[in-house]
Amino acid sequence: MRIERRRSSSGTRNGPACCSRGFPYRIMKQIILAAGYATRLYPLTENTPKPLLHVGNRPMIEHVISSTAAIGVIDETYIVTNNRFTDQFNHWLTEYTQTHHNFCGKVINDRTTSNEDRLGAIGDLNLVLTQENIADDILVVAGDNLFTGDLSNFGKHCREHRKPVLGVFDVKSLEEAKKYGVVAINESGQINSFEEKPTEPKSTLIGIALYYYPKEILPEISRYLAEGNNPDQPGRFVQWLYPQKPVHTSSITGNWLDIGSKETLEAANTLFINQKE
Repeated sequence: MRIERRRSSSGTRNGPACCSRGFPYRIMKQIILAAGYATRLYPLTENTPKPLLHVGNRPMIEHVISSTAAIGVIDETYIVTNNRFTDQFNHWLTEYTQTHHNFCGKVINDRTTSNEDRLGAIGDLNLVLTQENIADDILVVAGDNLFTGDLSNFGKHCREHRKPVLGVFDVKSLEEAKKYGVVAINESGQINSFEEKPTEPKSTLIGIALYYYPKEILPEISRYLAEGNNPDQPGRFVQWLYPQKPVHTSSITGNWLDIGSKETLEAANTLFINQKE
């Protein structure tokens, strides 16, 4: 398995300079899911991975990294991609670390070459965990999910509960909710219902591709796959997990965009350009 690492010279042997031992937050690893082929965005993504498309004058993945930095101390970021786009991510990472000196990242090639032989989001997640022998808390985020709000409250929920946490967003439309995984929660914010793309949604609250898993939960991911469950769509793991173990939620404020079409890409570009101004 081909792996590339980039670390700034300002980092230490044990991690980047930003991750000092005296920091009050629990350190976690970040995994950015970026191994999809984004066929719905062709021809834009035939030769460029979706997370490296520019939104508001910088690559989409840089918006993701900037947003998740507010969640907690991330001492290392793993970007899992496919064989077609590994070199492009390596090139981006080399340039990014030249100006972001505390960022420590790796690009992991899942060795797939097409949409037909892809591992799926959960398969890619499990690959990173096993390949890297990760035994820390993890933050998982899709490389095509953009946020305009502050995600520090999500980090607060992670530290308070020390249980799995799913980012949720109110789309305010039952028709729109049909496109996503719809959740219902109790008074403490714990999931008590999760339906993937229901024909009759019970609410407008949806789960998004932002997940926190404490290290104690990580063995459940390989068990999920070993049981023959769907390796694609990361929300499927939450749907499987919540009846067995408590899964909490954290509401995302501001705008959330799932870049799955040219229309949402254009909307995101307009939004972030206007924000910059």
